[in-house]
Amino acid sequence: MEQRYSPEDHLSKLTQSWIGSILIIGAILFPVLEFMDYFASPANFKRFMIYRLVISGILIILYYLNGLKRSKTYQYGIAVAGTALCAVTVELAVLQSGGQSSTYYAAMIILAICCLSFVPFNMSRSFILVGIIYGIYVAPIMLSETITGGVFVSNNAFLVATFVIGLLLRYNNQKLIVTELQLRAELSEDKRKLELHSDSLAGELKISGQKYRALFDNANDGIAVLDRTGVITDANLRFCELHGFECEPVLGTNFRLLEIESTRGEIDDRLKRILNHESLVYEAEHYRKDGTRIRLEISSRAIDIGGVPHIQSFFRDITEKMKLQEQVLQSQKMEAMGVLAGGIAHDFNNVLTAILGHTEVLRRHVKSDEFGNRSIKTIEDAARRAGQMVSKLLSFARKESLELVPTELNAVVTDTVELLGRALIERDIAVQVALDPRVPAVSGDSIHLEQVIANLVMNSMDAMPGGGTITISTVQRQLGHDTPQVSPFLPAGNYVVLTIRDTGTGIPRELMERIFDPFFTTKPAGKGTGLGLAMAYGIVKSHKGEIRVDSREGGGATFEIYLPVSKQEAPLPAGDTIAAALPESAQGEWVFVVDDEKDVLSYIKDTLDAQGYTVITADSPEYARDLFRKISGDIDVVIADIVMPVMSGAELAGIFKEISPTVKVIGISGFDEGDMVRETRHLDCFLKKPFDGASLLTCIRRVLDSDEKSSAGNA
Repeated sequence: MEQRYSPEDHLSKLTQSWIGSILIIGAILFPVLEFMDYFASPANFKRFMIYRLVISGILIILYYLNGLKRSKTYQYGIAVAGTALCAVTVELAVLQSGGQSSTYYAAMIILAICCLSFVPFNMSRSFILVGIIYGIYVAPIMLSETITGGVFVSNNAFLVATFVIGLLLRYNNQKLIVTELQLRAELSEDKRKLELHSDSLAGELKISGQKYRALFDNANDGIAVLDRTGVITDANLRFCELHGFECEPVLGTNFRLLEIESTRGEIDDRLKRILNHESLVYEAEHYRKDGTRIRLEISSRAIDIGGVPHIQSFFRDITEKMKLQEQVLQSQKMEAMGVLAGGIAHDFNNVLTAILGHTEVLRRHVKSDEFGNRSIKTIEDAARRAGQMVSKLLSFARKESLELVPTELNAVVTDTVELLGRALIERDIAVQVALDPRVPAVSGDSIHLEQVIANLVMNSMDAMPGGGTITISTVQRQLGHDTPQVSPFLPAGNYVVLTIRDTGTGIPRELMERIFDPFFTTKPAGKGTGLGLAMAYGIVKSHKGEIRVDSREGGGATFEIYLPVSKQEAPLPAGDTIAAALPESAQGEWVFVVDDEKDVLSYIKDTLDAQGYTVITADSPEYARDLFRKISGDIDVVIADIVMPVMSGAELAGIFKEISPTVKVIGISGFDEGDMVRETRHLDCFLKKPFDGASLLTCIRRVLDSDEKSSAGNA
């Protein structure tokens, strides 16, 4: 009978093995990394070489001491001693190569990662180990140097972040070790009990066989037993269900016939490895009786039956799991695309600001040139249309909350169809738009309504691979207590009904109840996320509306969207772009402009110079901060970009207010006025890029004149 399994003995062996591994790794790494000293600190090359050789020798000594296998406390003591000595060696290099600004602090990060990864300390000991490393690094620097720069703070931030991540990993590893030890102990105890009762089981072989068969046949996973050539000699009910066969035809069938052709060449190699007593867990795709495929996770090992080697395999259906993983990956890809789109749109707004701004400057210089003015207006109109598209792109990228305002649904439909025009033409699909010009405004968010229309139109396009017709119409409808209700949850009232009808393949009746389920799609793998209709349904519901579907297979599909009529009228569309009248000129004020985009800076400066303002510019927040300390007494207004590298305009505004509490700060950004701007109490006005000269000058005069009125009131 085997000796009873002891978790303590097992943990002690692991501790000794892992500590020995980290000691020998450290003994090798210190001399191997010596070449870095020649480049990082050539003046200390020889001295650091001595340090490295000394600590390498000490670690080798500790490695042999660790092999004596005394006790767990003894092993932990060696680990702590080795860690402390390594940290001291690194700290000597830090102090002699720049101290608080030395790059050798990175060695502390490596040391912490190695110790927390290899040494199976519990959390309290791990905290102590991290504290030793951090104390050895920080204490000498704090005692011997005056902290002067942000490098030391940055180094500490990296160290602390590494320690936190390492401790979290240590915590997870500790849980895994404890779980493993518990399982090993439980398995060992079960094995011991089985051995103790093995002699008494001889008379219960018949009952045991019945129990085995019940477990075999009723297991949640499919189980099959193969001979050494791959022929199925036994299979449980679940295995047969997974493959769609009755059990009788399966027995005697070669396992190779079930796998798809692309992987059959691997079967011989797997059988050979398994028969050589190698346990394998792998994924494979099998045919079902109806010709469909099923994705399986297969765990196989060799077993002995009557002295003859066989292969026992467990089969778990992971088809849905794999689909979910693909959907999650696709969702993450869409999220990444949204983030990328947001960044591009923000930068593009800066470009549009410069384009629009300099068209105004050009207009002032070519007043008598009719051809030049027409060209300038063409450029300006195109830039403004681009700005509207960028604004929509930004709204999509941020996934901002709904802003329900009076909205002309007909205009939203027209814009969306225009946006999808090229795709419709390429698919040979005709669009018939029948919009009732008398429909009132709805209470909605135009960006999200565009997403609904686009999703439904794209869905119709996919349902017409050979081309067809999509009809989009709007009509007003009154729902009352005496009229058939669209939905029991839709109250009586006035609604605008948007109808999208196609001549596609239609939706089978058995799928109608699932089309709005998230991640449900009938498209081939990689062709759809299953989120389009679910997103449309959610948006319509958030608009307090309802979406209905009428379809039959082969007869196209019709989607009706009911949106409540707004109690207010939609704002009138903006007219043609004209040269806006500029506000009154400056009254001797000084303006300080901060923006990392030099084209935007030059436009703002030219516009303000033309109105008589004294303009000072800065193209980086650090330079702006330092310059403002010198000239703050002369500055009346600061114009700062909100999104800049290193330091945001919001942070910069707070610094300006601390230096000069009376200065006015105007924030500008390619993003909408969101949480970042609203929560910044230091901004007196906000302008969204792209903006024109009239908006800029009006904003400046408003903040300056409000200050004058406030002063007059106080007087």
